[in-house]
Amino acid sequence: MSAPQRFMARRGVRQFVKFGIVGVSGALVNYIIYSLLLHVAVAHWLAYAAGFILGGVNNYWWNRRWTFRSSGHAGKELAQFISVSTVALGISELVLWGALRLLPEAMPLRNSSAWLAATVFGMGWNFFANKYWTFRHTHQAAEGQA
Repeated sequence: MSAPQRFMARRGVRQFVKFGIVGVSGALVNYIIYSLLLHVAVAHWLAYAAGFILGGVNNYWWNRRWTFRSSGHAGKELAQFISVSTVALGISELVLWGALRLLPEAMPLRNSSAWLAATVFGMGWNFFANKYWTFRHTHQAAEGQA
């Protein structure tokens, strides 16, 4: 097996790739909601929060079923996922606020650029906090056997 194949065979790497795929689907949900709400004159912060929440519901479902294949207590995991997401939302809202102040109002794709910056900053926190807190029971035994 080649070095890249061995790297991709690692459970954590596979989970990160799956987490990224799920994240892209959640980001699409988030962006569509954000854009639609901006078109009906909803405030940026509220449009972002609504998109973030609906994208998060998408992400929770797919990460629980596919990325981490969890069979743990769904209510406990959901509460933890929401806690992690709340912190990520706070981080993202601060980045969105800063980006909207730094980027010129006449800049093409200003809202999209601010949204992208906010989303990228929240992703790192989301993956590691969910992997090592929310869904930690899905990988502890496997890592202990290695």
